[in-house]
Amino acid sequence: MSFTDFLHENAQNSRHDEIISYIMFLAGVIFFIGGVVESLMLNETPKWFIFIPYHTDPLAGAVLGLAMTISGLTLMVYGITAGLRYSRNRRWYMQEIGKAMSKEEIAMKIKKKVEEFKQREFLGDKNQREKE
Repeated sequence: MSFTDFLHENAQNSRHDEIISYIMFLAGVIFFIGGVVESLMLNETPKWFIFIPYHTDPLAGAVLGLAMTISGLTLMVYGITAGLRYSRNRRWYMQEIGKAMSKEEIAMKIKKKVEEFKQREFLGDKNQREKE
């Protein structure tokens, strides 16, 4: 496996992980909204901690709503941070692929020039033999 193949494979894996992390963010949004709606649908008005509704009374839906809200926030934060991390990794892999490809192009140009030079030398020697 060449270095460019390795970089291509890692860029694809990073792209896949980035998409999965954004899907995780969307799942967190759904859990968060579901938890808030569950807390608001109870008979009592909830107490608020910043933007998280909670109940101090032992109600059946209160625990579910709070758990969904907290897990939704956790998934949202983790999804965004993981997505940004994988995006940065993929950008680095793509930059390295660009560097590797430019080095390969330079090497191919040099190889082509050497072959042309050898061909000219061979033809030059052949032409001199014909003249003699």
